[in-house]
Amino acid sequence: MTQTTTGRRGLLKGAAVAAGALSAPMIASAQTTTLRFQSTWPAKDIFHEYANDFAKKVNDMASGRLRIEVLPAGAVVPAFQLLDAVNKGTLDGGHGVVAYHYGKNTALALWGSGPAFGMDPNMVLSWHYYGGGKALLEEIYKSLNIDVVSYLYGPMPTQPLGWFKKPIANVAQLKGLKFRTVGLAVDVFKELGTAVNPLPGGEIVPALDRGLLDAAEFNNASSDRVLGFPDVVKNCMLQSFHQSGEQFEILFNKAKLEALPAELRATIDYAVQASSADFSWKAIERNSKDYIELKTKDKVNFFKTPDSILRAQLDAWDKVTAAKSAENAMFKKIMDSQRAFAERAGSWQNDYMVDFKMAWNRYFRQPAKKA
Repeated sequence: MTQTTTGRRGLLKGAAVAAGALSAPMIASAQTTTLRFQSTWPAKDIFHEYANDFAKKVNDMASGRLRIEVLPAGAVVPAFQLLDAVNKGTLDGGHGVVAYHYGKNTALALWGSGPAFGMDPNMVLSWHYYGGGKALLEEIYKSLNIDVVSYLYGPMPTQPLGWFKKPIANVAQLKGLKFRTVGLAVDVFKELGTAVNPLPGGEIVPALDRGLLDAAEFNNASSDRVLGFPDVVKNCMLQSFHQSGEQFEILFNKAKLEALPAELRATIDYAVQASSADFSWKAIERNSKDYIELKTKDKVNFFKTPDSILRAQLDAWDKVTAAKSAENAMFKKIMDSQRAFAERAGSWQNDYMVDFKMAWNRYFRQPAKKA
C-alpha cells in the first residue's frame, strides 16, 4: 500500500511538473491583439468618450488578450471616410453613426434620421435587433461590397432643432438660412427652404463663427457645449423630428473580427450591450447637468420649437421619403419594415406608458404668476 501510494504521488508530482513546464511557455507566448479604431468625433466631445467607454469594457473583459485603441476624428481619415477606411483595413474599426454613410445609399440614413413612425430611439434599436433592421443593414453593406461588421447601440435622446442667431417662430423664417445637418435631415431641411451644408461635428462652430452658417444642429447639451456653440450663438430651439431616434454604430473590419477567437467575439457582443445601457445612464447624468450650465453659466436662451414647425417637418419628411422610396427599392423595404414594427410596438408603448411629465410638473413646475 505504501509503495502504491508513493507511486501515485510520484506520478502526480511528475504530472504537475510536466504541466508546469508546458504551461509556462504557453503563458509566455500569449499575445495581445491590438485593434486600431477611430471615432468620428473630436477628442473633447462626449461622443469620443463613449467610444473610449466601449473600448475600456472590451479591454477589461478580454484580460489582456485584446486591446482596442481609439483615435479621434481626423487622426487617420476624415470623419465621413470612416466606413471606407474600416472596409479597406486602413483602420480595424471605428465609432460613428450610420447616417454619415448617407451618400452611399440614402436608405442608410433611416437608422437615425426622421420621426421613425413615432418610435423613440430605444424602440428603433429594438426594431434593429428584433424586427429585421440588422439583416437589412447587412444587405445594404453587402450590395455596396463593404465587408464590415456593424453593431448599433446607444439610443440617443431627441436632438434639438438647432442653434439660431435669432429664435424661429415659424417655417417662413427657415427659408434661405445656411444650415448644418446630416443624413436625410439634409433633404427635410431643404424641403423646408434652408441651404444645407452637412459639415462634420468639429467644423460646425468655426463655420458659425465666420458666418458661413446662419444656424446648425449637432446633437445634445454636453456635445454642443464642449464644441463651443454657446460661444458664438445664444439661442437654441429644443425638440425636433429630424433626428429623434438615432443611435451609434461600432464598426469592425470583418476579416479582423472573424480572426479573433470565439470567446473574444462574444466579449465584444456583450460589451456592446453593456455600453448601450451605460450610455443611456451617462447621457441622462451629463446632458441634464450641461443643460443647466448652458442656461445659468453660458446664458443660452432655450425655446421650444413651435408645433407648426414640427408638423411642417413631418410634412416634409413624408414628401422626401415618398420620393426616395420611389427611386430606391431598399429604401422602401426599410420604411415598410419600420412602419410594421412601429405600429405594433408604438401601440403597446403609447397605451401602457404613463405620462411622466404629469408627475414631474406636479413636483417641480411652478404655477404661472397671475397678472
